[in-house]
Amino acid sequence: MKKPNLLYIFADQWRYEAMGYVKEDQVITPNIDRFAGESLCFSNAYSTFPLCSPHRASLMTGKYPFSVGMWTNCKIGLEEKIMLKPQETCIGNVLGDHGYQTGYIGKWHLDASELNFNPHPESGAKNWDAYTPPGERRQGFDYWLSYGADDEHLDPHYWADSPKQIRPGKWSAEFETDQAISYIEERKDGEEPFALFVSYNPPHLPYELVPEQYYEKFRDLPVRWRDNVPEEMRTEKLETITRQYFAAVHGIDMQFGRIMEYLREQGLEEDTLVVLSADHGEMLGSHGLMSKNVWYEESVHIPLMMRQKGRIAPGTYDGIFASPDHMPTLLEMLDVPVPETCQGFGHKKAVFGMDENVPQDMFLCSYPGGAEMVAEFEKRGLAHKAYGWRGIKTHRYTYVVSRGYAPGEEVKEYLYDDLNDRYQLSPRMIEKETDEELVLGFRRRLEEYLELTQDPFLMIGR
Repeated sequence: MKKPNLLYIFADQWRYEAMGYVKEDQVITPNIDRFAGESLCFSNAYSTFPLCSPHRASLMTGKYPFSVGMWTNCKIGLEEKIMLKPQETCIGNVLGDHGYQTGYIGKWHLDASELNFNPHPESGAKNWDAYTPPGERRQGFDYWLSYGADDEHLDPHYWADSPKQIRPGKWSAEFETDQAISYIEERKDGEEPFALFVSYNPPHLPYELVPEQYYEKFRDLPVRWRDNVPEEMRTEKLETITRQYFAAVHGIDMQFGRIMEYLREQGLEEDTLVVLSADHGEMLGSHGLMSKNVWYEESVHIPLMMRQKGRIAPGTYDGIFASPDHMPTLLEMLDVPVPETCQGFGHKKAVFGMDENVPQDMFLCSYPGGAEMVAEFEKRGLAHKAYGWRGIKTHRYTYVVSRGYAPGEEVKEYLYDDLNDRYQLSPRMIEKETDEELVLGFRRRLEEYLELTQDPFLMIGR
């Protein structure tokens, strides 16, 4: 019997609150809302390391970011060349070995920047970007239409199987949707199932690079501020950025809707496991911050929905779901063996009500990754990977220990009661010396995660 197809679609910097059915942000997402009503919605899915490359590395390997050497983004300016090593066992490799046709479309950001090796690469790659040639660095994906990291949403470029750039001259999410539909059309009647990953870059910044047709719906929107956006952040500039962000999410919804309509028309809804998710969120002024890479809900909480009509009952799944859980869960859902290399938890049995042994917590992390930061640590003879912040997320609490991103910063320990303080406005500052059972439990659990990942983070008291 032919195995189910897999269609995994994820957007960059798309936060959980930015879905219409959640009734938080002022977004317009009719297609996503409809899909949510037909899907199993994971209400507690989080980005273990809320940054592009680290989450993507976990998604592809089922391992924690530090375990695969992804302690920052794939970028230039660091002595260490950050990339997902070809030796890793990735989901594309496993699916290909089990009879799947595999494809990847859109942003990759798991290969080392070409400028690390050549100031004038044949591909024309700039900054953090990279052309990934056919071979082992594609991690098992046979069909390839991708780029490393570039944010020219309105004038994107891609590479297929040569260094020659492909420039479609249209919004990146629209072009990628065109190509995804073409990919499925060519393979839908084949004897082998397909597994296609589609990575939309919007609503990632630059926020202004959004088609006018989508922005027009939000141009005059009176922005409704979240309670944790400080007064000084509530500027006209941030209002404009917020509208642009919502417009990009609306555009993603429109493109996602095109793919779902195609699947319906072709009678593929029962044959295809469709997953919709993101790599991390966006702060949009909450706590006075923009972007991501911080432990707050707006940064770490991500959308995750799974639909296969006739097999997965619509509803809500509230198990804690971390970045490394994607690969083992997807493989289980496709009845493909999970390799022993995976560190994440496979949720299939719990999804179908056959497993009560569901994780009650997850690991959160971030490491100093800027070139200047790293240089400052090294100048002082300090191991920069032992700094940053680490934490634990449960259904009720967010626990964080921060050593900061610069040498000499004070160690701080926070505990947020997310159930009773939904905007995380009143963290409890924990004293170093405490024998309180709750805090000690979090410290012990954090130690276990650090040991599992061989993380050098310097814990309190060491």
